[in-house]
Amino acid sequence: MEITIQTATVAHLNSILGIMNQAILYTTAIYDYEPKNIKEVELWFKTKQDGNFPVIVALQNDEVVGYATYHQLKDKAGYKFCVEHSVYVAEEQKGKGIGKLLLSELIDIAKEQSMHSMIGLIDAENKNSIAFHEKFGFTKAGLLKQAGYKFNRWLDVQIMQLILD
Repeated sequence: MEITIQTATVAHLNSILGIMNQAILYTTAIYDYEPKNIKEVELWFKTKQDGNFPVIVALQNDEVVGYATYHQLKDKAGYKFCVEHSVYVAEEQKGKGIGKLLLSELIDIAKEQSMHSMIGLIDAENKNSIAFHEKFGFTKAGLLKQAGYKFNRWLDVQIMQLILD
């Protein structure tokens, strides 16, 4: 079945919410503890739009099977060309190349927006995500020891970086 990538709309937010909450509740991909509600996701989406930051979705038969986005790494003028990205795929759709399509498109958008650097903050135990990023040219740029806490344990964060130009 064909996967298409497009800019997210308000109509996609319920599906994005489902994927987001799956990651919150069962993975260390998102360091939140509590599931989000639709109002929080609507505000998140509006904030992305107001900042001219992309939110893209992967669609299969008009169903959202993944999403990706980025935002400025830090809210300081000197960071305006450096973005932190996120790519999430529905649990039942993982391993089908959807993440590759999303990240490839996100990198293209970042280049079009004249971004210079893309950062990924990844649970250091998530070897699959680290290897996935390395396939796109991301390199390890540092390790934050015990920077996160979830599921009653400390988590190290692997910083991955891609210079875009």
